[in-house]
Amino acid sequence: MVLKNIGSLLVTDLEPAPWVAGEEMASAGSLSNAWLVIEQGKIACYGEGEVIPFRDDELVDCKGGMVMPAFCDSHTHLVYAGSREKEYEDKIRGLSYQEIARRGGGILNSARLLSKTSEEDLFEQSLPRACEIIRSGTGAVEIKSGYGLNTRDELKMLRVIKRIARETELTIRSTFLGAHTFPAEFESNRDKYVQLVIEEMIPAVAEEDLADFIDVFCDRGFFTVEQTRRILEAGAKYGLVPKIHANELDLSGGIQVGVSHHARSVDHLEFISEEELALLKNSGTMPTILPGASLFLGLEYAEARRMIDSGLPVALASDYNPGSSPSGNMELVMSLGIIQLKMVPYEVLNAVTRNGAYAMGLEETHGSVTPGKVANLIITDPMPGFGFMPYSYGTSQIKKVILNGKIQ
Repeated sequence: MVLKNIGSLLVTDLEPAPWVAGEEMASAGSLSNAWLVIEQGKIACYGEGEVIPFRDDELVDCKGGMVMPAFCDSHTHLVYAGSREKEYEDKIRGLSYQEIARRGGGILNSARLLSKTSEEDLFEQSLPRACEIIRSGTGAVEIKSGYGLNTRDELKMLRVIKRIARETELTIRSTFLGAHTFPAEFESNRDKYVQLVIEEMIPAVAEEDLADFIDVFCDRGFFTVEQTRRILEAGAKYGLVPKIHANELDLSGGIQVGVSHHARSVDHLEFISEEELALLKNSGTMPTILPGASLFLGLEYAEARRMIDSGLPVALASDYNPGSSPSGNMELVMSLGIIQLKMVPYEVLNAVTRNGAYAMGLEETHGSVTPGKVANLIITDPMPGFGFMPYSYGTSQIKKVILNGKIQ
C-alpha cells in the first residue's frame, strides 16, 4: 500500500528515543507533501515530493490530509458489564465519588453486574467498544481487569480481553487489576483480600498467561503502600510488570512505590509533590494523566504543565470506564490536554503517541512513523495545521484509520 498526497506526515523519526520529555515534547518530526509505503503490515519507507513508483501496490490518495501514528491509549477499563448512568445522576445531585462508593456504587456496582454476566455476554458488550475506539483512531490500547474482585470473574475479564485481541486489529496489552478495591465481605479484614490476590489470583492469571501488567489502586481509602508493595512483588515473581493508580484522591505514596518497583507508568496524578517530580525525573516510569476522569468527576486536573516544565515526559490516556470516564475518544483527550492541562499541540500529540506507546512497553513497535514499526496510522481531512485537530473538539478530523497495514 502506498499513501500519496500527504499534506503533512507527523511524528516521523528514523531512530526514535523511547519517549520525549520536557521541552522536546513541544516538537515533532514532520514532512510536507509526502508519501509513505506500507509492506507486510509495517512502515517500509517514506519521503517528500512525488511518490516514487511501486509496482501495482494499492494507492491511497490522502488528498492533502495529515498522516500520523494511531493513538496509543495506555489506560482503559473498557471490558465491563452494563453501565452506571444512575451514579452520574447522583453526582449531579451533589454526591461525591466516595459517597457513591459507600452507598454500594462505583467499582462494587460494576463488580455485581459483571458477576451476573456470562463470559460470552461480556465479550458481546465489550467488542463494540473496541470497534468504537478503532474508528476513533486508537491502534494500541491497554485494558485492565478489576471489576471481578474474585478469581473467577477476574479471569473472565482477562479472557475477554485476550479474545478482543484475537478478533480485532488492535494491539492490546492486558493488565491484571484484582487490587482495584476491596469487596464488601473483606472490608473488615482487608489484608485477607490482599492475601487472596497474592496467593490465588496472581498464580491463576499467570497459569493461563492472561496479563502483561499488574496494577494496584494505591490511594487514600484503597490499597496502602505496604499492601501495594506486597502485591507488586508477588506479581513480579510471575513476570507481571507494575503499573500503578496513584494520587487521584491525595498524595498516596503510589508514585514512590511504583518507581521503587520499576513501574512502567504511574497514572492519574491529580496530586503531586516536588519530591515526586524529582523521583520521576530519575526513573523509567511514565507519568500518565487521565483528563477524561477529571472532566467527568469534576476533579482537579493534573498539573501537566508543571510536570513538563520540570523536564518530565507525560502520556495522556482515556481511562475509558463505566463510572468515571465513559469515553475512549482520544481526540477529546487531546482537546482536554490543551484546554485544561495547558499543553501545546505537539505536546498532546507526543503524549498520545510516543509516550503512550512507552507506557505500554510498545515503544519499539508503535507510536511514531518509523520504518519497521507497525503501520498503525491515522489519515485526517485536510487541516490548516495539526493544532486544528484538538482545537475543533467535538468534531472528528479523522478520515481513515489503518491498523497493521489494513484500512479499517
